[in-house]
This record gives sequence, C-alpha cells and structure tokens, in this order.
Amino acid sequence: MGSQTGLSKTILNMSYDLNGIGMTSQRTRDRLIQRLREEGIKNENVLEVMRQTPRHIFVDEALASRSYEDTALPIGHGQTISQPYIVARMTELLVEFAPLNRVLEIGTGSGYQTAILAPFAEQVFTVERISPLLEQAKEKHAALEITNIRYLLSDGSWGWSEYAPYDAIIATAAPEEIPKELVEQLADGGRLIIPHGTSYHQRLSVIERDGDELITTDLDMVSFVPLVREK
Repeated sequence: MGSQTGLSKTILNMSYDLNGIGMTSQRTRDRLIQRLREEGIKNENVLEVMRQTPRHIFVDEALASRSYEDTALPIGHGQTISQPYIVARMTELLVEFAPLNRVLEIGTGSGYQTAILAPFAEQVFTVERISPLLEQAKEKHAALEITNIRYLLSDGSWGWSEYAPYDAIIATAAPEEIPKELVEQLADGGRLIIPHGTSYHQRLSVIERDGDELITTDLDMVSFVPLVREK
C-alpha cells in the first residue's frame, strides 16, 4: 500500500467508528470471542487479533448491529463476509504450524479475513475479482493502518504467480475442484486451506506440500460462495 500523510490517515480514521457503541461495542466483541472459545477455537493469538479487529466496519452500516453475531452476512455483489468461527478456524489452521513470510488470500471480499491474517505474516497478497469490493477493502485496511498487504484485481483461481511460492494459501470462496495453479504456488512445507465442492456439498480441506508429495486432510462441512473462474 502506498504511503499516506498524517492528515489523510486522520480523515480515514474519522470515516469509521473503530471502537463501536452498543451492539458494536468492545463488550459485544468480547462476548463473540468467548463463544468462539466455547466452540473450540484454541489459539489465543488468533482470538486476540479478532477481539481487537472491528468487524463492524467491514459490513454495511445497516447490518452493523449484527456484526458480532457468529454468522455470515451479505456485503453486496452476491458475496458475504464469512462467519467469525470460520475465519478463526481457517486462521488457526494456517498459523499453528510455522512462522509465515508470504501468505496468499484468494477472495479479498470485505477485507476482514485479510485484516485478521495481516498480524501473522510478513506480507499478505490478496486477490479479488470484484473491483468495488477490493477498493472498499483497501480503504478499510488504511483506516486500520495495516500496511503489509498487496492487492490484485484478478481471477483468484489463477493465484498470483509473481510472488510465489507462498508459505500459506487461504481461499475464502469454494471451487468445485481445487485449482492446480494454487497447489503449484505452494512452498515446500506450505499449507493450503480451501473449501471445495458444489453449492450443496462443500468441505474444508488442508493440503500440505512435502517435496513432491501432497498430503490432504478433509475437515469440516462448510458453506461458501462459489469461486468463479473466468473463461
């Protein structure tokens, strides 16, 4: 992200109520974190980042009062902001095994998952095919003064080969079949977290690269918007 003057940062921060009030307050956020613990999220670093990150600025103002419910919410353009449990679960799976230098995110969407990933990586590379969503995410990351994210407007199923290989890749939309390009951009010892399947039957999987071998572990049944591949 390009540099900003102190004045422009102030203007951006004034555009969002980062602290929240009422149903977007820190107290409400803390209750969500406790629910995530009860649902099995164990990584306290992930929980603390989610506790500090104002999810309400990533949703439409009309839905802000629902920001800290453990549910997906619409963000326009046929897309959603993922359920907090899923964000926590996928982040936990990425950060539990090794320090992360480069992380690739497929599907910037609202930018919330990107913001949760940013503290755990030297650099996050995020790809989004819908221009208005990408621009909104950039603005919100700037308001939060997150500076280690690079953005690409593109078909995410191709990944971002220019900066490969990646220590971790996370997809926030579900292809029917896992794109070979994403697997090829995974570093040795790296990990791909991806939902895949049809609209009616999707599973979250972890794919780990060990030299030329790929080790796949199937986890939870999930429901994501489809990963659209340009023709």
